[in-house]
Amino acid sequence: MRILVAMSGGVDSSVVAGLLKSQGHEVIGVTMKLWEGPNGEMPETGCCTAADSEDARKVAAKLDIPYYVLDYTASFSENVIDNFIDMYAKGLTPNPCVECNRSVKFDHFIEQAKKLNCDKVATGHYAKIVTNDENYELHKADYLEKDQSYVLHMLTSKALKKIMFPLGTISKPEVRQIAASLGLKTAFKKDSQDICFVGKKDYRQFVGTRINVNTKGNIVDKNENIYGQHNGIHEFTVGQRRGIPGGQGEPKYVTKIDVNNSKVYIGNKKDLTTKKFLLDDVSFVNQPEYSNLSIQTRYNSFDIPCAIKEIDAGTFEVELIEPTFGVAPGQFGVIYQGTKLIGGGRISSKVLEEINE
Repeated sequence: MRILVAMSGGVDSSVVAGLLKSQGHEVIGVTMKLWEGPNGEMPETGCCTAADSEDARKVAAKLDIPYYVLDYTASFSENVIDNFIDMYAKGLTPNPCVECNRSVKFDHFIEQAKKLNCDKVATGHYAKIVTNDENYELHKADYLEKDQSYVLHMLTSKALKKIMFPLGTISKPEVRQIAASLGLKTAFKKDSQDICFVGKKDYRQFVGTRINVNTKGNIVDKNENIYGQHNGIHEFTVGQRRGIPGGQGEPKYVTKIDVNNSKVYIGNKKDLTTKKFLLDDVSFVNQPEYSNLSIQTRYNSFDIPCAIKEIDAGTFEVELIEPTFGVAPGQFGVIYQGTKLIGGGRISSKVLEEINE
């Protein structure tokens, strides 16, 4: 089989390329250039850096496979960076990694694979594809500690037919051992934890220099008592505790952001618990399922048993069996049935305002 491997320069995608090559497949390595400096250079910090691209090139050379860097900076800027800034300006909590997968990476990788006459696209994500009759299902990885199915929830059965996740049954320690046995320089490279286009900088500074409106205002409680002032709503997300004036007693958290009046509402932890909320722009891997469901309300969170009900096209109400803390508008809610991922959507800004009050 002829396979396009998405190579980030990390150990996971390096091992994917090595495993597929050792299995006799014809492998082509591709790195996406997504973010660049003022002179068109790749960034020096975060993920997707110039050093990462160089590591991917060296791995491809070691494996003796073709390797290309493709420029998708315009698509990334429009669909991910602009969205990131816009979400904070609206008082929402973005997830740029999900947005990148949803709006940039997989569409372009599948398109590029077709151009290169490849049969499949393979990535280093920890997730599993299971075939059931003619349907392709997305499941959690066997190694749950690294499961990444949450950030892949937008992939449909049709897309999964063209994709491979070879690491779905392998643990991270095993991946590093395989990389070392293949002599790959990425074997013990640390995983990047940074937002690629922010790097080591504070995201508040990144957004603050690009936002077009003045959103300074008051920090208040639910009774409109003023606790202080803030420099912009983009510096806050629902559930945030850092930088919140609390005074004496219990810690305070951001409970709601009023964009129209530039107010940041704070309260106690119990004020953040919710049992019902809405998901917008919901998509399903196959058909919707309604029994024995659970949901993750942020990446790497616990599965919470739930029920779902369609409200409108693309909008579903989620009711949790037990109230939970810190459901943040703008993040994604991803629905599971056991290990099988059913679908997901964006947590609505209406979450706390219309359903729970």
